[in-house]
Amino acid sequence: MSEASRRRPRRSLWLLSLMAVVGLVLGTTSAQASPLRPPAPQDALSAVGQVGPQIVDVDTNMDYQSAVGSGTGIVIDGNGVVLTNNHVIAGATDIRVRSIANNQTYPAQVIGFDRQHDVAVLQLAGGGLPTANIGNSDTVRVGEPIVSLGNAGGAGGTPSAVEGRVVAVNQTVSASDALTGSTETLNGLIQVDAGIRPGDSGGPTVNSANQIIGMNTAASDNYKLGRGQGFAIPINEAMAIAGQIRGGGGPSVHIGPTAFIGVGVNDAHGGAGAIVRQVIPGSPAAGAGINVGDVLTGINGQPVNSATTLTNILDQHHPGENIQVGVNGRNVPVTLAPGPPG
Repeated sequence: MSEASRRRPRRSLWLLSLMAVVGLVLGTTSAQASPLRPPAPQDALSAVGQVGPQIVDVDTNMDYQSAVGSGTGIVIDGNGVVLTNNHVIAGATDIRVRSIANNQTYPAQVIGFDRQHDVAVLQLAGGGLPTANIGNSDTVRVGEPIVSLGNAGGAGGTPSAVEGRVVAVNQTVSASDALTGSTETLNGLIQVDAGIRPGDSGGPTVNSANQIIGMNTAASDNYKLGRGQGFAIPINEAMAIAGQIRGGGGPSVHIGPTAFIGVGVNDAHGGAGAIVRQVIPGSPAAGAGINVGDVLTGINGQPVNSATTLTNILDQHHPGENIQVGVNGRNVPVTLAPGPPG
């Protein structure tokens, strides 16, 4: 989810509003690694000077969780289109983006997101921004020097930049939610030995020509990486998904307003459904009489055997739709409301 700021702790709540799973704990499977090391590292100061104006700081408020978050974004269109991680904006009720190039802050809306690949695209209320120099991640090789940039710690201002090298490609990261047991998997990641930190998520990793070859995905208080911090989504994949989002859809892409039911859940024992841990006051679930301890077993006749399944099914719906929710063996009508993205 969004990279939680230290200013205020986030509550242990997974809102089923098509938000990304929270508290991810990730383990990795190595696919390709080598001890080869070119002689010279990339220059971090050069990267900040050339690439810094092409990125933005992303700050979020998450009212339903009484939390704030921070991350980074990459300008992919001068008319204010920004690429970032889905977990940076997931659950956000307000998004503000500050351009490194002109120091101006813009409100932002989510065009769409892909939770499965941890990609989201934002539209800023402003344009005229320098656009990113996108490289070709298919040419990335183990041992080549890189610099990873971002908004480390949510501090804002001049981007942080850390030098390193590619240590592996084609990495598979298996993700499990520490609170719900829900699972996600990111494939084909680039692994680097740079110290990517909370707040850097959504920022660029660049090659020796200062071309962006990856989008950082970093750990935070709620987004845990099982082996180090140094992973980036190949930019070719991220841009392809961004193209699907801007083009109106794709196999795992959600476009437009996000449906919101307003419950926090865990997996029920033995795949029996999703057990309600919390109900948001005033939410559709509260209005339908769903209570803590209820077990959700289906949506419109589709079986729900886990928290992940419930989220995936809700991802197919939109605000204003009337659905039938299986609750403790009976069907309860619920009208979905607009909710936070991700």
